[in-house]
Amino acid sequence: MQLDQYIRDLLYRYECVILPEFGAFLTQYQSAQVHETTHAFYPPKKKLSFNSQLTTNDGLLANYIATAEMIPHEAANAKIATYVRQLWDTLHNGGTQELSNVGSLSLSADNNLQFEPSYHLNYLTNSFGLASFTAPAVAREVYKEQVVALEEKAPIAFTPERRNRGWLKYAAIALIGLSIAGTGGFTYIKDVEAHNMASQEEAKELLDTKIQEATFVIDNPLPAITLEITQPKGKYHVVAGAFRMEENAQKRVAQLKVKGYNAREIGANKFGLHQVVYGSYSDSQEALQALRTVRQSDNKEAWLLVKNLD
Repeated sequence: MQLDQYIRDLLYRYECVILPEFGAFLTQYQSAQVHETTHAFYPPKKKLSFNSQLTTNDGLLANYIATAEMIPHEAANAKIATYVRQLWDTLHNGGTQELSNVGSLSLSADNNLQFEPSYHLNYLTNSFGLASFTAPAVAREVYKEQVVALEEKAPIAFTPERRNRGWLKYAAIALIGLSIAGTGGFTYIKDVEAHNMASQEEAKELLDTKIQEATFVIDNPLPAITLEITQPKGKYHVVAGAFRMEENAQKRVAQLKVKGYNAREIGANKFGLHQVVYGSYSDSQEALQALRTVRQSDNKEAWLLVKNLD
């Protein structure tokens, strides 16, 4: 006669199942674990152990047997007593008693009970269906190229919901100023840096062609050429986006220049994002019209910054 099934059923529900006059099977919650060497993941479980000091009949096992087999409580206790006698006989004869999916019992040289739990069954019902698995260690640098590719398609933009209330206050003040100056305004006012006009690049090319370094003396030197480079002015800036990777910002600038915009990368902001702008304007109405045009033809997520650049 085996009572293994009844003991297993109760271990799912209770932390202690006493086999009267023999000992108690105990369960204790153990959280999920990761093996550092094999990278194996183990789900939460009930850790099974045995205590030979807990032998007093608490009625739990007998009540369950009586209910399951529809027999009197006394008959259930008699079944348990018979099972325990057979169990002791097996152990005293030097044998090992196997309790299916519970563990094995044996006696040591000094007649102490020894218990080896079974690892084939998880008695934590919340972990039902979860099995252990092995996963390789994460090498974060390997995914850099994937991040670059994804960000190129989806630049990062800070919407007002992502900012703290202090920045929202200043954005609201700037929006009121735009509404007073013109007939319409937009709620997306963001933080970007300076935008340089395309004339600066043209000036650099002209300097390269007119001024050359020399290691020899020129008898009749040409007169010096003085070129003025105009810094972009205006406090209204149409912003294209912000990028975590600088190479993506450079690609975006190149794309916009091909489309005819005076786009430029303007460095990293306080969040460490490299920003790109369509253009800067001194007149609010001109800036708003440019923003409308950009949203209709190129980028619905473009937004306007009102800020005097250094």
